[in-house]
Amino acid sequence: MNDIDGAALLNEVEAFHRRFNVFPREAAYVAVALWDAHAHLLDAFDSTPRLAFLSPEPGSGKSRALEVVETLVPRPMLAVNARAAALFRSVSDPAGRPTILFDEIDTVFGPKAGDNEELRGFLNAGHRRSGVTYRCIGDGGNQTVVEFPSYTAVAVGGLGYLPDTITTRSVIIRMRRRARNEKAEPFRARLHEAEGHKLRDRLAQWADQVRDDIAGRWPEMPEGVTDRPADVWEPLLSVADAAGGDWPERARTACVELVNAARADDKGSLGIRLLTDLRDHVMGGIDRLPTVAILDRLCSLDEAPWADMSGRPLDSRGLSKMLGEYMTGDNLPIKARNIKSAGAVLKGYYAADLHDAWQRYCPPPPSGAATSATSATSQVSGPETVAAELFPSAT
Repeated sequence: MNDIDGAALLNEVEAFHRRFNVFPREAAYVAVALWDAHAHLLDAFDSTPRLAFLSPEPGSGKSRALEVVETLVPRPMLAVNARAAALFRSVSDPAGRPTILFDEIDTVFGPKAGDNEELRGFLNAGHRRSGVTYRCIGDGGNQTVVEFPSYTAVAVGGLGYLPDTITTRSVIIRMRRRARNEKAEPFRARLHEAEGHKLRDRLAQWADQVRDDIAGRWPEMPEGVTDRPADVWEPLLSVADAAGGDWPERARTACVELVNAARADDKGSLGIRLLTDLRDHVMGGIDRLPTVAILDRLCSLDEAPWADMSGRPLDSRGLSKMLGEYMTGDNLPIKARNIKSAGAVLKGYYAADLHDAWQRYCPPPPSGAATSATSATSQVSGPETVAAELFPSAT
C-alpha cells in the first residue's frame, strides 16, 4: 500500500467541512480538521481536547458541524441527553471506544438543568488517558469497586457556555448564524455520508502509518501557550507536524488565535472576571474602597454580569463569598476590613489584599492601568481615601 500524503488528506478534510460548514474564522477550519484526524490516534496521546461548537442563539450551524464531524471520526456515538453511566460503559466496549458527539449540551449544563456532576466528572476525567470512572457493581452488601476507562474523544454543541472545568479542556468554536452572503452546500446524509466515510477510512489508514511517529512527538508550542491550553493543543499540533506541508505553520497560527480568543472571551470563571473588573475598573489607583462603593461601581459596568446575578444585583454577601475563595499574599482568605472614611468606619476591601490574586489569576492589565497595590497605596497618604469623595453617600 502506498503511503498517504497527510497534508493532502487534511486539505481534503478541511475542504469537506468548508462545503457544509460556515465557521466564524479561518482558524476554526484548521482546528476542526486536526481534531477529526486526532480522533483516530488517541492511543498516541496523553490527553484529548474536547471540541465545542457554541453559540448564543439556535440556528447557528452547531448541529450541522457535528453531523459532518460524525462522518469523519471512528465509531461515532450520538449522545443527546445520554447519562454518564451509558457513556462510560460505552467507552469500555471491547469493540473499541466511541467518539462521543453530544448535541444540545446546554440541556445538560444550562441554568435549568442542574449541576449534572456525574456527567461533568466523566467529561473531565476522560480528557486524560489515565482517566477512569469508579463505580460499585453488585447487589446489596456484595459489591465491588470497578474501574471504567473514561478516555475518549468528545465533541459537543450547544447554546451559551460550558462549565469552566470543561471549557479549559476544549477547543472552543463560537458559531454564529450565516450572513446573507455566506453560502454553504446543503448536507444530505444519503448523498454525503459516503464521501465523509471515504475520508474517514483514509484518515484511519494514515493514522496507522504515523502512529508510532506521533507517539514519540513533543510538539513545540507557540510562545505564550502553556499549561492547560498547551495540553489541549499538543495532540493537534502533533497531527499537524506529522502531516507536514503548511499544516505545522497553519496549526500554530490557529492555536494562538483560538487560545487568545478563548482568553478574551473567558466568562467561565466569574471569580476571575470579578478580580479583573476590580483591578481594571473599580480600584485602579485606589488603595481601599468601601464595599458599598465597590458594588456601586461593579453594577454600573457595561457588559458585566454584576447587576443581574440570577435576577438580583451582586450584594455584599455574594462579594464576600466570591473573594473569600482567593488568598492574600499572606495566604489568608481575602476578607472585608474596616475602612475609616470621613469619621465613619465602613467595611471594605484593600488593594494590598487583592494584589496577589491579581498577579496569579488575572490576564495582563490594559496598558497604562494603575493596578498594583504599591502604586495604588502611594496615591493615598492618609486613612481617608478618595472613596469618600467619590461616594459621599457611602459615609
